[in-house]
Amino acid sequence: MLKRTYDWCIDAADKPYALWIMAAVSFAESSFFPIPPDIMLLPMSLARPKKAWWFATVCTVASVAGGVVGYAIGALLYDSIGHWLITIYGLSDKVETFRASYAEWGAVIILVKGLTPIPYKLVTITSGFAGYNIWLFILCSIVARGGRFFVVAVLLNRYGDPIRKELEKRLGMWVAIGAIVLVLGFYIAFKLV
Repeated sequence: MLKRTYDWCIDAADKPYALWIMAAVSFAESSFFPIPPDIMLLPMSLARPKKAWWFATVCTVASVAGGVVGYAIGALLYDSIGHWLITIYGLSDKVETFRASYAEWGAVIILVKGLTPIPYKLVTITSGFAGYNIWLFILCSIVARGGRFFVVAVLLNRYGDPIRKELEKRLGMWVAIGAIVLVLGFYIAFKLV
């Protein structure tokens, strides 16, 4: 089943709708969706390494646009959705302390968490709810998300064929590692926030 899913993703990379799906996933992941855009970016860049730069650009633009929506959720809907989310995550007693640390270290938080597998929606919603400067938030998001996606583009553009051969040889192991990194990202996000 894993091999069939992988083959479908590689084959779908050449379809005209693939770029739109990747952009939609990247946009949604920054504001509400739990799946990172890497599930589309990686196979598409493996299938077409020469277009990896373009794919990274689309992911970056869509992710930052989705991040602005996440920011708006935190800034404009804190009393309803925002407060509910904070309560679900068990952070109600840490709100004021977090706002103070975010005011002092907001750029560092956005940059570091934007580069990691920590769900970016937590950063975007929190930035809005903490009242972080929107323009600085957008700038930091471009740097962090662009950095993350362009590292993938550089690696797959330059080493795409050997990476693809290794991935196909040990697909199960690499998918398991990816799943562990994703789960670890969620775990770290909930422990650190």
